Amino acid sequence: MPARDPKDRLIVALDVATLDEAAALLDRLQGVVGTYKIGSQLFTACGPAVVELVRKRGCSVFLDLKFHDIPATVAGAVREALRLGVFMLNVHASGGSPMLKAAAEAAREAAREFNVPKALCLAVTVLTSLDRALLQRELNVPLSVEGHVLHLAQLAKTAGLDGSVCSPQEIKTVRNALGRGWVIVTPGVRPAGSGVDDQARVATPEAAIQAGADYLVVGRPIAAAPDPKAAASAILEAIARA
Repeated sequence: MPARDPKDRLIVALDVATLDEAAALLDRLQGVVGTYKIGSQLFTACGPAVVELVRKRGCSVFLDLKFHDIPATVAGAVREALRLGVFMLNVHASGGSPMLKAAAEAAREAAREFNVPKALCLAVTVLTSLDRALLQRELNVPLSVEGHVLHLAQLAKTAGLDGSVCSPQEIKTVRNALGRGWVIVTPGVRPAGSGVDDQARVATPEAAIQAGADYLVVGRPIAAAPDPKAAASAILEAIARA
C-alpha cells in the first residue's frame, strides 16, 4: 500500500551529474528525506553504484529509467532493477500491453528469485513537459492530454502494473477511474512561487496531495535551494497540511 507518513511520500530527484554531487545532496538531506529518484543522467554516469550509495544510507530508490523496448528486453531490465533492490521503477505505457505485461511479470518473478520486496512497477503516461499542442501536432495523438493519460493508465492496470506517473492535472481523473489501490506518483510539483522550469503541467504540493497523489517527486526546488533541508522540510509540512 502507498505510504501515509509525509516523509515517506516525498521523493527527491537526484538530478545531478556525479556520484560526489549525489553524496553531497544526500548528506544535506540526511534525516529528512527517505526516498530518492535516480534518473537517466546520473545512472548513465555512475551506474548501479549510485543505487548502492542511496541504499547504504538507509534510503529507498525510485529508478526512473522509463524502460521502453521490446517485451523481452524490458523484462530483463526490470529483473536487474529488482536485483539492485529498488523500491520503485517505471516503464513507458506507450510500449503496449505485451511489454507492460512482461514488466509486471518480471517484477513478480524477480522478487521471488532474489527474495526482495516486489518493487512498485509504474507506467509513465504523458511526460510533464508535453502539452496538448505537442501531443497532437507532433505525436499525432487525437485525444486530450487527460484522455490519453487515462487511456494509458487503464492499459497499464489491465496489464498488471501497480500504478502510474502522471502530472498534477490528471490525478483526479486517474484516481476516480482506477481507485485507491492504484498508486499515483506525481512529478511537476512546485512550491508556490517557484519557477516551472521545463515542466508544462505543474501544481503545488498541497494541490497534488489533495487531488489524490500518493507520492510527490520534487527536484530543483529542493536540490537547487540555498538550504535543501529547509526546502524539503517545508514541502513535508505542506504534505502534512494537505
